[in-house]
Amino acid sequence: MQVVDYKGDTYPYFQTIGNASQFAIPFAKHVCSGSGYDIGCMKKEWAFPGATPIDLDFDDPWHADELPPTQVDYIFSSHCLEHVPDWVATMDYWYKCIRDGGTLFLYLPDYSQKYWRPWNNRRHKHCLKPEFIRDYMVDKGYNNVFVSGVDLNNAFMAMGEK
Repeated sequence: MQVVDYKGDTYPYFQTIGNASQFAIPFAKHVCSGSGYDIGCMKKEWAFPGATPIDLDFDDPWHADELPPTQVDYIFSSHCLEHVPDWVATMDYWYKCIRDGGTLFLYLPDYSQKYWRPWNNRRHKHCLKPEFIRDYMVDKGYNNVFVSGVDLNNAFMAMGEK
């Protein structure tokens, strides 16, 4: 297995190449159906199957805080929320973009991976923890909120129903 060393810790090499969503998509397929967005997929081929891919790298006007003006059945987002200027404002906006009964599915980097901390990776603006996301989703009014523990990709999943 290829590994990388970062500040005295060893991580699987695959964490350095992107496409983290591949680890969450099998779970999301059980709860994300209908029309939806994959926000922050980086490459169209990495997008959640059937979703409209949204990313700053694409030649379109859409991004995490400016989506097409229609509500969707789900928002799937992998390793994106840590990049936005204000994750709470973004989550509030996404809530408005999801139809009642729709699903928010997040896959987020965990603090346990040192490179993903904002002072080590300046592209990241936030350290998010499972309990932060769970508490936000419950307080916002999501139902059936489930948040995983940290996986072997040093990331976690969170999902809830509006």
